[in-house]
Amino acid sequence: MKAWRVHEFGSPRDVLVLDEVDQPTPGPDELLIEVEAVTLNFNDLDGIHGRYKTVRTPMPYIPGMEVMGTVRGSGPGAEAWVGRRVVAIPSAAFGGYAEFATAPVAMTFTMPDSIPLPAAAGILMPFHLGWLALYERARLQSGETLLVHAGAGGAGSAAIQLGVHAGARVFATAGSPAKLDLCRELGAERVINYRDEDFVPAVADATDGRGVDVAFDTLGGAITTETFRAMAFNGRHVIAGFATGIEAEDEGIVPRPVVFGNFSLVGVCHAYVDDPITFRNLTGFNFPAHADGEHLHAELCGLIEDGSLRPVVGQEISFADLPDGLTAMERRETVGRTVVRL
Repeated sequence: MKAWRVHEFGSPRDVLVLDEVDQPTPGPDELLIEVEAVTLNFNDLDGIHGRYKTVRTPMPYIPGMEVMGTVRGSGPGAEAWVGRRVVAIPSAAFGGYAEFATAPVAMTFTMPDSIPLPAAAGILMPFHLGWLALYERARLQSGETLLVHAGAGGAGSAAIQLGVHAGARVFATAGSPAKLDLCRELGAERVINYRDEDFVPAVADATDGRGVDVAFDTLGGAITTETFRAMAFNGRHVIAGFATGIEAEDEGIVPRPVVFGNFSLVGVCHAYVDDPITFRNLTGFNFPAHADGEHLHAELCGLIEDGSLRPVVGQEISFADLPDGLTAMERRETVGRTVVRL
C-alpha cells in the first residue's frame, strides 16, 4: 500500500516520503480500515517535527491521527465491526496517512451514510473534544460567556457552535478578516483579531469588566497565561491543546494568578478506553469509556443531520498534496479542517 512516511524529523515538505509499505495487521480488539479520507491535525505536525513526546514513534513512521473509511478486517474480538463505515483514531495516534490503517475499537465510531464526505471526516476530533471540554468538564450553562481561541480552526469552529447551542454568549479570537467573518457566521457575538487587538480588554469591555465564565484554549504557551487575566470569578479555563507549541505541555504554570484569580484550570484530553477504572489504576489518567463516546457520537451526528451543527471543512485536497496541506496549516493559512481524499 502507499503511505506517507517520515524518515527524519523536519518540515513536512522536506521529510515526508510517499513509500510503498506492507499493509498493517490488526491485533486483538483492533480494526483494519481502508482509508477514504484523512483529516490533518496539529499533533501530526508535532510528530513530524519530532516535538511530540507522549507517544514515541518508530523511525521511519507513518503520521496521521484521524481517519475515515470502511472496516475491511479485524483482530480477535472485533469481528462485528467488519463492513462498517467509521471514523477513528489509529493505534497509538499515528499511522493514518496511508491506504490502510489499524485502530482500536475504543477509538472508533460508526459514521452514518447520511453524513457524506468531506463533512463526515471533519467531525471526530473537534466535536468530541469540544463536547467533552465545554459540556462535561467546564459545565457550560445557558447565559454564561465563553471565549474561544482560534475560533476559525477545526476545534475552535466546533467550540463556537457548541457554545451557541448551549445558549452561551460566545467571543472568539482569529487572525484575519476572513476568519473573523467565519466566527461571526458560526454565531460568535464578539470577534477579536488577535493580530491587531488585545483580547483581554476586549473581553472585559464585552462583559462589563467581569471576564468570561469559560475559556476554550487549545493554544497553550503565552496565550494561556494571558487568558488568566480574562477569567471571571468562578470561571473555568479549559486547557485542551498546545497548537502554539507542544513544548508548553511540559512547562509549569505559576499558581499565583490562578489562586488570586479565583478561577479553575480544567484539563481535557480527548481519548476513550474500554475500561476507565483499569486504565486509571495502570496509568493514573482519567479517560471516558468508549460507551460514553458512542452516546456522544450518536447525539452529535443527530445534531449535524438536522443542521444544528456543521463541521467546517475549509480545504479538501488530494493524497498527493498532503505535505502541502500540512505546510499551509502550519502557516495558519487554513480555516476549519483540512480533509485529504484518498
